[in-house]
Formats: sequence, structure tokens, C-alpha cells
Amino acid sequence: MLETPSGTSAWALRLRWLTRVVWMFAALHADIAFAQAGVHATVSQPSAPMVYCYPPPESDADQRMGYYFELLHSALVATAPKWGAFVLKPSTIVMNADRSQVMLSRSDTITMLVRTTSNERETVLRPIMIPVDKGLTGYRLFLIQQSTQAKLDNVQSLDDSKSFPIGQGLHWVDSEILRSAGLTVVTGVSYEALFKMLKGGRFDLFSRGVNEISKELAVGRASNPDLTIEQHLLLYYPLPRYFFFARTPEGERLAQRVEEGLKMLVQSGEFDRQYKAFKRQILQGLNLSGRRVFKISNPTLSPQTPLGQHEYWDTLAEELKPAH
Repeated sequence: MLETPSGTSAWALRLRWLTRVVWMFAALHADIAFAQAGVHATVSQPSAPMVYCYPPPESDADQRMGYYFELLHSALVATAPKWGAFVLKPSTIVMNADRSQVMLSRSDTITMLVRTTSNERETVLRPIMIPVDKGLTGYRLFLIQQSTQAKLDNVQSLDDSKSFPIGQGLHWVDSEILRSAGLTVVTGVSYEALFKMLKGGRFDLFSRGVNEISKELAVGRASNPDLTIEQHLLLYYPLPRYFFFARTPEGERLAQRVEEGLKMLVQSGEFDRQYKAFKRQILQGLNLSGRRVFKISNPTLSPQTPLGQHEYWDTLAEELKPAH
């Protein structure tokens, strides 16, 4: 069975049920596939299911990761004929982003995670270099207190924005990216602490991906009714989000299966189908049209980043187009 902590969201419950189904039918699926091909063969499958254990949400308010694990589940189902059964489950140990990387590098408790990347992270962990959100996390809006909007109405350039401190996690790669562009960054020790710091006036802007901000606004307003999304600005830097695994023989085996599965989903069009449904849902209600877009570079990317593979990236050209 899949183990899930209390407060598990609906997507996690769906993953638990679907994984049970895969357990029962992986071998049958393989037999059918070979029969349809007219080939008599046996599939070599491991005696035990492959375990994909990921960090749980950092808090009940943290709803950022549902789509990624649904996509991962689809990749694992697609590879069941070759690789066999699997278990996809959250760890029972809550950990922040920094601790999760350490625990994965030690192969301790978790076997994979999904994170935005950096050259340093790719050295320590084994990435699958297919951006699972097509770079959406690099399109940044700002959570602010309502009283700050009037000051931000006068911001016309990146230089104008430099007088407004931006909140980010202590070891988030975003902090280094923002500082390299000359922006002022105030760091917090945890995801939840940053919301409290914004409310307390420790910084003016909490930079969030367009894929994160709507849910965070809805949850955050329960304790901070003055929380809102800044109305006119958008910051962009290339920031792929990958699945990562430990650099161990078992980590490589787990990664190879997922890499094969993701490529199958790209080829079949299923990746795009799930991504478009995800994008449609998360951008609903966000006003992106006509925003002032400030682009900065990302010096933390490795030379292997697939920036030239345009099918892996979304430009949001239609969504950012000014309304007529």
C-alpha cells in the first residue's frame, strides 16, 4: 500500500489507488503487449516493486507539487510492461527543500525529488533533463500586501524594482539568481516563515512562480486577509524543474525508468496533454496580459541545460500578449 500522511490532498489519494492497480496489472500488461506484437517472450521484471518515495508537502498550505507526481505516475505506468510494478508514495518525514536534497544524496528515507535545478545540484544528484513544467516556474509574479501596490505602480524598469526587497528561501537557487541581477533578497528559513515575514513587513515582494501563486494566495489569505498578487509586473529567468535521483546504482535504475517514461509521454503527446491541462488550471484567474516583463539571466544553469530544445519550453506568448 501507499503510505500517506494525514491531510493528504486528493491527487495523492488518486496516486495511491492507481499504484495499487499497477501492482496487479503490470505483468498482464506486458503479456498483452507482446501478444499483440506477435512475439513470444518473457519480460524480465524485478522481484520487488521499484520504490519512488518523495518528500511530503512542507505544510498543509503547501500544494505546489500535485501535477508533477501525477506526471511521474503516468511515466511509471507507461513503462510497466518493461520495468514492472512500482510504489509511488510520500515519505512520512516532513523536510524542507535543503534537507530533502541531503537525505536523497545519502539515499536516506526518500528515493527521488522534484526541484528547480542548478549546476551545483546536478553535480550532487542525477537529473532527468526534461523540464517537467516547461519552464513555468521561471515566470514570476509577486505576492504583496495590498498597501504596497500603489508604490509598485510607478515601477517601469528592472532598476526601479531594485528598491523593493524580495523574499526567498535561504538556500533556494532563486536567491542567487536574483542577487546576480542586482536585486535585494531577504531570506527565510522555511516556506511558511516567508509568508509571516511578508505580513510582518520584512520584505515587500514574495516572488512566486505562476504555477504556484494562485493556490498560495488562496491558502495565505486565511491568516493574512491583506495578501494579494501584484497587478502589473512579471519577472522571467530560465528555470527548469527536473526529477532528481541519487547518484547510486539504484538511483540510476530508478532514473532510467522515469526518463524512458517521460520520453514516451512526449512522443505520444500525453506529456503535452497533461501539461496544457495543468497550465489551464493554474493560470485561470491570473491576469498576465500586458504585464511589464523584466528578463534576467540564470547564471546557475549548467551547460547541459536543453535551452535549444524548444518543445521543452513554454514562452507564454499568447498569455502575455496585450489585450486589444
